[in-house]
Amino acid sequence: MAVFKNYYQYLYACPVVELTGYAARFEVPGRIFAYLDFAGPTGSAKDGLAEGMLALAAQRGDLKKGQPVVEASGGTFAAALCIAARRSGHPVYLVVSPTLPGERQKLLQRLGAQLVFCAEGMSRRKAAREMALRTAEEKGGYYLDYFNNDDNPEYHRRITGPAILKATHGGEDIDTIVAGVGSGGTVTGVGEHVKAWTNHIRMVAVEPYESQAIGGGFIGRHGIPGLGVGFVPQNYNPYIVDRVVAVASGEALRAARDVLRTDAIPAAPSAGAALYAARTLLEQGKAKSALCVFSGRQIYE
Repeated sequence: MAVFKNYYQYLYACPVVELTGYAARFEVPGRIFAYLDFAGPTGSAKDGLAEGMLALAAQRGDLKKGQPVVEASGGTFAAALCIAARRSGHPVYLVVSPTLPGERQKLLQRLGAQLVFCAEGMSRRKAAREMALRTAEEKGGYYLDYFNNDDNPEYHRRITGPAILKATHGGEDIDTIVAGVGSGGTVTGVGEHVKAWTNHIRMVAVEPYESQAIGGGFIGRHGIPGLGVGFVPQNYNPYIVDRVVAVASGEALRAARDVLRTDAIPAAPSAGAALYAARTLLEQGKAKSALCVFSGRQIYE
């Protein structure tokens, strides 16, 4: 298949920066880099992912010109998908819960989505998936299914992993990559690419302390949007992960606020979680030079 480019990534001349201010402020014994993957309109890595997944499906012929796209999501990925699908000429049907806030429903509709409401029940995830499959069949659509579709990590194998290696001199500048786990695509795709081309870089997966599905701990509510979905995604490959680190929501938010002050990087709490995990590893002597994947931006008052 042909290689495609992430349009939003190239809004930055260099997507990898060294966080010298943060490292100095906390006297971190090592170097910390950040891969800034939030240049698109939603301010998250989901912009490039949605664009890439549509491109991969079209390259294979699974997604036809003008064919409707179906997804079970009402979050950031849903918004990113609406924008990417509008650019490529595909109608979007989103299967969402009837409890989705009204303002969020209106936003998605303004972005061009047609909302399909699934029934509430004990297994909301299963109900949403079944409704998405039914909607795709009825509308002649393509069900993207980004939590279970290998195009998700494939995008990161082609885009994020190569970009990180290129910006770090083939990985020579770093010995650890830290990425949060939401759908599992980033840590899997980056990890598989990097480990195929290097033999010294360790992959670290980050999840909320309050919701440890990856680590096998307690699963509950947390305050890190984009991470900790409450189950182990099919796209998550545990065999390329060397360490799982749990970060409390408060520490993630604090790190995100700190890096805005020290390095003028508008990091979302999910990025703060990766940053705090990297700092912890460096302070414990378990890494010497770590790169964090910053998958979202946010400005704080």
